[in-house]
Amino acid sequence: MNQTKYIFVTGGVTSSLGKGIIAASLAKLLQARGYRTTIQKFDPYLNVDPGTLNPYEHGECYVTDDGAETDLDLGHYERFLDVPTSQANNVTTGRIYLSVIEKERRGEFLGKTVQVVPHITNEIKDRMQLLGQSGDYDIVITEIGGTVGDIESLPYIESVRQLVWDLGENNAIVIHLTLVPYLAAAGELKTKPTQHSVKALMESGIKADILVCRTEHEISNDIRAKLALFCNVKREAVIQSIDASTIYEVPNLMLEEGLDVVALRKLDLPKKAAPDLKHWNTFLKRIKSPKHTVNIGLVGKYVEMQDCYKSILEAFIHAGAANETKVNVISIHSEYIDEINVAEKFKDLDAVLVAPGFGERGIEGKIAAVRYVRENKIPFFGICLGMQMSVIEYSRNVLGLTEANSTEMNPETKNPVVNLMESQKTVTDKGGTMRLGAWKCEIKPDTLAYKIYGQTTISERHRHRYEYNNEYLDALQNAGLKASGINPDTGLVEIVEVEDHPFFIGVQYHPEYKSTVVNPHPLFVNFVAAAVKTRKK
Repeated sequence: MNQTKYIFVTGGVTSSLGKGIIAASLAKLLQARGYRTTIQKFDPYLNVDPGTLNPYEHGECYVTDDGAETDLDLGHYERFLDVPTSQANNVTTGRIYLSVIEKERRGEFLGKTVQVVPHITNEIKDRMQLLGQSGDYDIVITEIGGTVGDIESLPYIESVRQLVWDLGENNAIVIHLTLVPYLAAAGELKTKPTQHSVKALMESGIKADILVCRTEHEISNDIRAKLALFCNVKREAVIQSIDASTIYEVPNLMLEEGLDVVALRKLDLPKKAAPDLKHWNTFLKRIKSPKHTVNIGLVGKYVEMQDCYKSILEAFIHAGAANETKVNVISIHSEYIDEINVAEKFKDLDAVLVAPGFGERGIEGKIAAVRYVRENKIPFFGICLGMQMSVIEYSRNVLGLTEANSTEMNPETKNPVVNLMESQKTVTDKGGTMRLGAWKCEIKPDTLAYKIYGQTTISERHRHRYEYNNEYLDALQNAGLKASGINPDTGLVEIVEVEDHPFFIGVQYHPEYKSTVVNPHPLFVNFVAAAVKTRKK
């Protein structure tokens, strides 16, 4: 195939319809047919990246191998395709404007008046084609954030209109995801919101090639015909997307609806072989028919919004399937845990994960949680801040440094067992300045970490400013908190573990970012296995 083909996914009627899941599902089907496929997300907010956004505002900040702080939808892309994303896969309006303004400051526009059209739209179009021009992909799917009709989305919609025209017939198509609501009082599905949404898209100069309709009830043939007629699409291009019990069912639902076949036909591409979803369906079967059930506590600071820990929750699904186990994740707010009530809160748990986070709120609750599971031999897994809390807890309650803390929580602590990284001490900007992306870790033999990974050199993704203070390394190791993983370049302790325990491990990095359907992360797989053993006892 000589030219990269482009698919644009827009949304209408309301937000949160699942454009990312539809994009990832279509990409999975195209990949399973033998097409090299990737997905990118264009977000219409002015932040340069999601790295400075509160998790309550935006959900999880997903990190790529090359250190990009991105939208959580990129996590779905990787989990579905098992292909790493990069800086180029997520672009915000803030990044677009920053780039154009920097070019203007350098004099690259030769004194011209810089405007949204053509300068901003040209920048968007250039970014949209970056991955396609790499030669690595046959098809690039672009998800446009927001909803058609939003003021902030207009430059993206105009850029899509121009790009569809630039690329020519059969080289780019637009999929419009919309809602067909069910009115209980009338007892029927209503098409009018979708008609208005498509009309708004057409007023911007874009004709939807495929209509994907989110619905809670089956869409009848009559309604499909009505939507096709009044939204100006072919009857076969009206695709039903009914609510599913898990996002991992959606590729099969889209296969049944023929979404991939319609897209390939409109792009003038051969269907090739039928999609090979054997591994995917084995995974689905294990999700639906587990042999075991475990309760795992997720101790965190943002548990009110599950998107804050999206990758962790999905990693538990992957690891659960690998163990043929249903993982019930019990969210527990660390602000409401203390030494007195921790036993009551944890009484029905088979294992506990202490989650990542920033700031001092809820810290003492996390420390109390770590102490309880360590002393009571309950499987423990700490990620990033969770690992740091295990270092503080051990320093206080085993090493006897009762005032041990992180300088993030108490800059004046007498025993800063967790300290600001040396490279961070001169940093003033908050955006994109943490230790980010993939870093190597050397694992010591005869450790739990080595047993889990089965190799001595690994690479994992990071997102942090504070680190284990090596001034306390010898004392902590002599007291029984083993540093089993070390960064070979900086000496940073990446993994800690306790030997005389069924499963006690803390990692400075974020393993959840690399867990996929095809390759569930070994740390999560082994953690769930430890929970199953606890349950059996």
